Amino acid sequence: MNVLLLTLSLLFAAPQDTTVSDSTLLALCEGLRVADVVDAMDVVGLRNVGVVDPRIQPLWRDLEDFRHRFCGIALTVRYVPTNKIVPNPIPEEAFDAWSGRWYNELSPEPFVDLIRPGTVIVIDASGNGDTGSIGSYNSLLWYARGARGIVTTGSVRDTDEIIKQQIPLYMDPLQRGRGIRPGRNELESVNRPVEIGGALVRPGDVIVADGDGVVVVPREHAARVFRLARRVLEADKQGRRQLYEQLGLPLDKTVQQ
Repeated sequence: MNVLLLTLSLLFAAPQDTTVSDSTLLALCEGLRVADVVDAMDVVGLRNVGVVDPRIQPLWRDLEDFRHRFCGIALTVRYVPTNKIVPNPIPEEAFDAWSGRWYNELSPEPFVDLIRPGTVIVIDASGNGDTGSIGSYNSLLWYARGARGIVTTGSVRDTDEIIKQQIPLYMDPLQRGRGIRPGRNELESVNRPVEIGGALVRPGDVIVADGDGVVVVPREHAARVFRLARRVLEADKQGRRQLYEQLGLPLDKTVQQ
């Protein structure tokens, strides 16, 4: 078999070993862009797979250090609208006890103990309307525990503080700044497959996010996809670096090796 055929056979081989560690995948995807990853997924046959609806966008962008970008391992959560009767009005003296029970029993966050360095929290909260399950406190708590970012289809509040805290968060802008939580939703599952913007996300899949949006890489293909994506990125850097030099532009981090 000649070199070309051997290379093609490797590129189009069966899915890679699913035992690749989180740390290896995190190292392989570090610095990759969504565009690089999508191009690589095309090569392996994952066309129109994993690309999240473009309505899911970063809440904020940092065009100096790109701190809004991340790649990480999916920890999935699903909240659903409640169908339970909520007393209305609730006496003021009873509200704190009632809301505490709701938070602790019907709409808790048991996934917090599962967060590890490199985790991306993926929350399917479609249909929850104005329920703001993410705010300035819990997002900062998740970040402190090692989460690299958050992707959600639900509402987010305290957005000024989240931006100030520089927590990478991707959402539909129409859901920004809306909602309160008790009495409106319930926790349905943790670490089960969910759907985010038309893309399937399974626990352990790899999420890549930047200004272009979000892509979900099936874990069994991730190592191969990231190695191919690295080639795309380096070729782009080289070509743009030559143009920078031709135009006399200072070499920024996007074209440095």
